[in-house]
Amino acid sequence: MESFIRADQYNFIKDQITTLLSTHTSTHDQAVAHAFKSMTREKVIDLFSDLSNEQKEIIDQVQDVKDETEAIFFLSRLKQHVFTFPPLNEQNIKRLFPKVKKLEVPSLRNIEWGTLSYLGWNDSGSNQKFIAAYKNGDLLGIQGNFKPSRQSGICAICKEHEEVGMFTTSIKLNTLETPISRGNYICKDSHRCNENLKSLQPLDNFIKLMTE
Repeated sequence: MESFIRADQYNFIKDQITTLLSTHTSTHDQAVAHAFKSMTREKVIDLFSDLSNEQKEIIDQVQDVKDETEAIFFLSRLKQHVFTFPPLNEQNIKRLFPKVKKLEVPSLRNIEWGTLSYLGWNDSGSNQKFIAAYKNGDLLGIQGNFKPSRQSGICAICKEHEEVGMFTTSIKLNTLETPISRGNYICKDSHRCNENLKSLQPLDNFIKLMTE
């Protein structure tokens, strides 16, 4: 079977299972438990616009998870059907940032590409953050200044409360205009951000803000 689950969808399902297990342990009302199982299934099914019968059969099993052992088994099965972010090498990354002469490329050896919705890393020496992500099917690089915040806050990409910083970049809407500065608070730790990401919409919105 071909992969049909994105990393953000997997994270969403994992989060729903955590809530489902919490409900199982906190209520003895079977009607409430049944209603919550049905609601969980509906939320998960709604993530997908077109499932085959075999894919739907796999997803439907979310409502049967009753304990941590079953959750681990179910999630491990789902993991086999998660899209992998196309692995990048050093040359791929350097081509995304042709104007950066001494680009500090992150270590790619231990990256779990199947957990990524985007690749991001910090260059502490230049106070820069780099992001490789897809926009309308095309891989692009986004470079910006990154100033860590003294307080944690809500990340514009994953929408979770994390250690964040202000990411700012400049764009030209056309060749005649003065560059416009754009910015927003995002996670300092991009790996953590990817783990938190449960929908691509905030990521897409951020990329649009920083490139258009």
